[in-house]
Amino acid sequence: MSLFISIHPQNPQSRLIKQVVEIVRAGGVIIYPTDSVYAIGCQWGDKRATDRIRVIRDLQKEHNFTLLCRDLSEISAYAKVDNSNFRILKANTPGPFTFLLSASSSLPRRLLHPKRKTVGIRVPDNVIVRALLEALEEPLMSVTFALPDDPFGLSDPHEIRQRMGGRVEAIVDGGYCGMEPSTVVDLTGAKPQLVRQGMGDFSAIT
Repeated sequence: MSLFISIHPQNPQSRLIKQVVEIVRAGGVIIYPTDSVYAIGCQWGDKRATDRIRVIRDLQKEHNFTLLCRDLSEISAYAKVDNSNFRILKANTPGPFTFLLSASSSLPRRLLHPKRKTVGIRVPDNVIVRALLEALEEPLMSVTFALPDDPFGLSDPHEIRQRMGGRVEAIVDGGYCGMEPSTVVDLTGAKPQLVRQGMGDFSAIT
């Protein structure tokens, strides 16, 4: 069975955060709460772990992962951010938005959209995830957690545990999450374009 690690949603226990980070660094796949839905992720750039996530989620090779980052300064290491995009990011992060940006040349090609060379970036507003990112000191590769027969995802960590068995190394129990994913916004054009409506209010950034 997967490790089931209950972490306080407002005051994450540092020893438990460290335990999860060690699992990620060892190549493990984890399921964890965000400010929108539960997500499944791994160490960024870990091909074996991302391939496992694709199998669990039944994703096509073209499906993009998102980089969960700590802050704006970390975003600039992985994506190209001009002045207008910086203002949008500053006003709307952390929060329930995933932004599509032109990728930095430092990113491996397999992490990019195969045709557009873009990358999804997110700074979540969730205490547990932010603690994980601080301890990890690098982004998490992430996608929304949903099983092929349940595209809307699961909000109860105990149900996730029952459904997943031992297919991931750890499930982080941070309490119930919502069932509405982040809003996806494309910032690669002349003006922001809505790709997917979710929790975030797109009208606030247009």
